[in-house]
Amino acid sequence: MQWANALSTRPSLEAAVNEVVEKATSQLTHEPHLGLVFISSAFTSEYSRLLPLLAQKLSVPVLIGCSGGGIVGTNAQNQTQELEAEPALALTLAYLPDVNVQAFHITLDELPDLDSSPDAWVDFIGVPANPVPKFILFSGTFSTGVNDLLQGLDFAYPGSVTLGGQASGSGGFGSRVALFYNGKMHRDGLVGVALSGNIVVDTIVAQGCRPIGEPLQVTRGDRNIILELNDKVPLAVLRDLVADLSEEEKMLAQNWLFVGVAMDEFKQNLQQGDFLIRSILGVDPSAGAIAIGDVVRPGQRLQFHIRDAQTSAEDLELFLQSYQKEHFGQETPVGALMFSCLGRGEGLYGQPNFDSHLFQRYLHNIPLSGFFCGGEIGPVKGRTFLHAFTSVFGICRQL
Repeated sequence: MQWANALSTRPSLEAAVNEVVEKATSQLTHEPHLGLVFISSAFTSEYSRLLPLLAQKLSVPVLIGCSGGGIVGTNAQNQTQELEAEPALALTLAYLPDVNVQAFHITLDELPDLDSSPDAWVDFIGVPANPVPKFILFSGTFSTGVNDLLQGLDFAYPGSVTLGGQASGSGGFGSRVALFYNGKMHRDGLVGVALSGNIVVDTIVAQGCRPIGEPLQVTRGDRNIILELNDKVPLAVLRDLVADLSEEEKMLAQNWLFVGVAMDEFKQNLQQGDFLIRSILGVDPSAGAIAIGDVVRPGQRLQFHIRDAQTSAEDLELFLQSYQKEHFGQETPVGALMFSCLGRGEGLYGQPNFDSHLFQRYLHNIPLSGFFCGGEIGPVKGRTFLHAFTSVFGICRQL
């Protein structure tokens, strides 16, 4: 198995394509089976030219990718870079012997019903359930269908691994995005690739938040709106909680306040890492209700969380240390992918390349590529979710 990545910061798209193709192909001794391409939103007006330019220089049976508000790649000095506000193009090529590589493009308004059988999902995706596939997905404009798709994949492909991200632009939600799939560009839907056979994709999902206060129970809710917490007005509960915080935590709560939804309904002592982090979308001062980025239901447990650079760094480092210990002596990874939220990066840490350099500190000299997303796809405790403010890593190796 061989894995190559090349990164270009040339402002000319032609020059960037020439550079990444030349660099990536020179690192392989066999013809690639898979290509992944990520293009900066600085090239928004030229998205439609990318695939024709690549086709002139590169022959690869499966090529997918998308646009990103920032691009992650490995430069000529074998250093990982996160380029958030400048032209960038990253190309990954992989030679994957004994691996079946199957790409697909789907529209999310045609998904099977969530009550459908596993066979209905397998027929819709067009990928056999055995051998168990590993999915890499890139979605277009924001759609609630992404969450339904992830539930369907978990149901129809037990034991599979799914990761990826939502394509993004420089302007956040509503920006023009592009998905690339075997010579065609799409604006919406989802493109993906299923890898099965002699390949393992390990995942690290770093949500980077810490809980404040105590776990609470939703006693009344409507769709994504919390109407009562512990039989009290949610906004009043939150105000009392914030009043008891330290001055530093109060400052963080003003800018980086989230809700963690407990993933295990039966676990008694909930701790950091037991929650799925969701954004607070808004409050209704008159009713005291709080809207979050997920569906709520009575009986559900949640806890407010805050985020800062130190917590995010410690969270990711803990996962990397654990991965290093757990996989010591196994087959060395050949390549990795990084899908990070637009809200992380230099804006969070105050310095560039933080997450990717921390990754490289523990997994040395592994080609790394990816992009900054409008939402990150990755598994937590055996279930796949669409995250926010998260960094998801996929680490690829042979069995």
